[in-house]
Amino acid sequence: MIRLDGKQTSVALKNEIAEEVAKRKEQGLKQPHLAAILVGNNGASETYVANKVKACKEVGFKSSLIRYETSVSEEELLSRIDKINQDQDIDGLIVQLPLPDHISEEKVTERINPNKDVDGFHPQNMGRLALGSPCYVSATPHGIMELISRYNIETSGKKCVVIGRSNIVGRPMSILMSQKGIDATVTLCHSRTVGLKEICLEADIIIAALGKAEFLKADMVKEGATIIDVGITRVPSDKTKSGWKLLGDVDFENVAPKCSFITPVPGGVGPMTIASLLYNTLMSAKNEIYK
Repeated sequence: MIRLDGKQTSVALKNEIAEEVAKRKEQGLKQPHLAAILVGNNGASETYVANKVKACKEVGFKSSLIRYETSVSEEELLSRIDKINQDQDIDGLIVQLPLPDHISEEKVTERINPNKDVDGFHPQNMGRLALGSPCYVSATPHGIMELISRYNIETSGKKCVVIGRSNIVGRPMSILMSQKGIDATVTLCHSRTVGLKEICLEADIIIAALGKAEFLKADMVKEGATIIDVGITRVPSDKTKSGWKLLGDVDFENVAPKCSFITPVPGGVGPMTIASLLYNTLMSAKNEIYK
């Protein structure tokens, strides 16, 4: 059994990005610039955005953090997005989710210029993904594909089961795994799927992204399967100083011995997300997607 080390792989990806940024600076080319908008003071969002700002500094990016109180109007937020869209110095824009109830996430997502949508959530990027055209792939699916590639996991002709149909992970993963060059045969499952256990038992690759702690059990996995655990759930624990611990969607302790490859939680898919966001921002600075 081989653990897919997201920490180590994300460091390698960030080092590659940093090297390219350094070369751009030597050539007098533009320094990539990522802007983030944070509304309110949600603890998880604060931590995530702080990590993004830190990562930008590590690879030589410029970063801007724009903060608003929870009371900010939808109109004011959309107006700020319009200004960032027109700012030639800013290559990537992310609006940290979730947003307050009075602000439409759909309106905000669609207002971002697709060329600066480094989160890959805009309908234009999602549509281009479905068509197999150049696009910004949302960070978590992109990170998973990097892990699969860098660990040389065989995908061609393999049966892949994706559990979860969110627009952020499940649906993009089902498209990516079925694209030419990857060539897996994909089954997308969800909460209404009948016979999920039997479907999973036939899978060579399982991508669990439904947000239920330790949902995937050992009796749902065949010997030699590859397991990608996207889930992350905080549960109480009397064995940690914080009083809680993080669990994935996979019963790691019992599933891991049956696997060829498996991602741990934490330390698997998670670290790849921010590295992939940086990758998308660099692609924007280079005009690689929308030329």
